[in-house]
Amino acid sequence: MSTGESGAGGRMFAVRLGVDRGLREFRHTLGSPDQLFNVFTTIGFMLVLWFQRDTAVEGTGLALAAFTLPSMLGMGVAFSGLVGPAGQLSTNREDGTLLRAKAVPNGMVGYLVARLVQLALDGGFSLVVLLVPAALLVDVFGHTGVGGVLGLLAVLVLGALATLPWGAVAGSITKSPGGAMGITMLPMMGIAAISGIFYPITALPGWLQALGQVFPVYWIGLGARSALLPDAAAAAEIGGSWRTPAVIAVLATWAVVGFLLAPTILRRMARRESGADMERRRQAALQRGGV
Repeated sequence: MSTGESGAGGRMFAVRLGVDRGLREFRHTLGSPDQLFNVFTTIGFMLVLWFQRDTAVEGTGLALAAFTLPSMLGMGVAFSGLVGPAGQLSTNREDGTLLRAKAVPNGMVGYLVARLVQLALDGGFSLVVLLVPAALLVDVFGHTGVGGVLGLLAVLVLGALATLPWGAVAGSITKSPGGAMGITMLPMMGIAAISGIFYPITALPGWLQALGQVFPVYWIGLGARSALLPDAAAAAEIGGSWRTPAVIAVLATWAVVGFLLAPTILRRMARRESGADMERRRQAALQRGGV
């Protein structure tokens, strides 16, 4: 067997191991206390929808809750894509997982595949946990058919691709899980507030509308609303249109730039990893825990 074939075979084996590891780690998370976060988040979203159910959006004939539900799905994808990889990558740097992956042939390939599989399954499970009870409270599927559901899935997948690499970048440039959360979760809360998630973006001042459109959160929410809501609901959007070509173009741009940038940053981060660095981070983490 040639070196090229051996290398390709080794990478494929690492991919298979990564998929298996990602599936096992996802099954493990189903029974972990981390799922309490999904429960509390879902309860919070249900309260928002409950209080919005009788508030109509002017010019559409729909309740505000009908707009908010697909927007929440989009925000959930963006949140999972950005915060999830950042937290896991920084944690794995601190506990030595990345260093061990670097030490074996194609270990980084298997590691990245495992992370992608687990994060994709975690994100999908979180959406299901939100969508099932929310659909009983807000009738959004009554306005769409199979095409709308497929359109929603396409938007959510594109939204995940637009945010996952940036989460990896955030995890690579921070030195601790706390730092990763600081540069992802807090900004995400602010971005969500100006992205038309909980109310139409047209209710905001013009400069905030422009700022909100810079980030993918707004476009994922817009695409999700266009898939689930009737055409009349577009009256509440900027320009009175779903702007589907712009949704695809913006999210694709974020995805392409992210996937071009992230591998370079990840490789540089992996090259800098050493046992001494890991031990310093471990001792720092122990000191933080002891304070």
